[in-house]
Amino acid sequence: MRSEAAAQLGGLERFASAGKGRGLRARRRFAVGELLFSCPAYAAVLTVSERGSHCDRCFARKEGLSKCGRCKQAFYCNVECQKEDWPMHKLECASMCTFGQNWHPSETVRLTARILAKQKIHPERTQSEKLLAVKEFESHLDKLDNEKRELIQNDIAALHHFYSKHLDYPDNAALVVLFAQVNCNGFTIEDEELSHLGSAIFPDVALMNHSCCPNVIVTYKGTLAEVRAVREIEPGEEIFSSYIDLLYPTEDRNDRLRDSYFFSCDCRECTTKEKDKEKLKVCKLNDPPSAETVKNMIKYARNVIEEFRRAKHYKYILCLTLTPLVELLEICELSLDKMGAVFEDSNVYMLHMMYQAMGVCLYVQDWEGALCYGQKIIRPYSKHYPSYSLNVASMWLKLGRLYMALNNRTAGVKALTRAIAIMEVAHGKDHPYISEIKKELEDH
Repeated sequence: MRSEAAAQLGGLERFASAGKGRGLRARRRFAVGELLFSCPAYAAVLTVSERGSHCDRCFARKEGLSKCGRCKQAFYCNVECQKEDWPMHKLECASMCTFGQNWHPSETVRLTARILAKQKIHPERTQSEKLLAVKEFESHLDKLDNEKRELIQNDIAALHHFYSKHLDYPDNAALVVLFAQVNCNGFTIEDEELSHLGSAIFPDVALMNHSCCPNVIVTYKGTLAEVRAVREIEPGEEIFSSYIDLLYPTEDRNDRLRDSYFFSCDCRECTTKEKDKEKLKVCKLNDPPSAETVKNMIKYARNVIEEFRRAKHYKYILCLTLTPLVELLEICELSLDKMGAVFEDSNVYMLHMMYQAMGVCLYVQDWEGALCYGQKIIRPYSKHYPSYSLNVASMWLKLGRLYMALNNRTAGVKALTRAIAIMEVAHGKDHPYISEIKKELEDH
């Protein structure tokens, strides 16, 4: 295998990062918005809920897609996309026909099946592995608790159950390692509004270490990952992306990092905690809440957030009828009322619940309600998140589209223009999403 010193990609190199293991380092200067590198997906799966609106092969969003003639559940741009996807789609096609509505492997299981097939079809190094091979992924197997090991065994059982025809399975121990690697190194592909499109493996992108003060951002053009600078990067500087949502205070971020990636962050943001006071802002009252009251409310907020995360994980919200959705909105509003007695509206826990409420309003097409929540969210978002944040861009985009839908073109143009300004740095000026938004402006 190539030495780490020899592993290079354009103006970048793989190196041994002190205290972090492998890492990626700049060999030249990169300007804000400049593309450092792109990486095609080693393997990718479109989420089931987006079938019919996106191509299963390239993830392009189009109308009039052609469906697979056998299972009638996979959709493609054209014959070329269908042919290219067949080596992967055949893993699922017959199985979907056999199981019908009972075909429900998780996205992780589907992605892992494709990795196994890819390793058999293409055992040599791929274009996605110029700096880091899939087989080199960290598994953190020694750090897995019993619950995580049990979840992996459930995934292995599902893999055997749903993928019996076209896969050659390694032994159980090797599958445990592979699932652990996928859990630590998988990526979620999202659209311009940060809606979930699918899951993928991008080996070279996985080489980057985490920082809560990232100097690059990862965006997607179909199943191609693109990495761009969000601040100036000097030669010799390590390249850092963010693995997590950066809205939350230091303790929450590191809890998430330890749970999902088995490390704590020591970046400047985590060391100084300089944004935590603003993120956890409490109400200015004549009789300010006590430290104990604030502590208890933070505990309550974290519990509520965890409940929503579990619901989202099991895709419970997606299959709700209108009545439970209204009940879910009531839960959001009750939580906001309770927390609002202690927290300012700009507090990140309030913002989290507003975002959930906005999502429900959008789902039930309550445009006025969604707009009301979005207007409360956008300014604190702009303050709490780093420059060129996709979360801020997506919120401006949602607001712009809501304004347009409610015939407020002046506000809509302003919001969409703000979204474009961020996206031109994060996505690149030639990205199809930006072209689509500019067309929306022209059509209105």
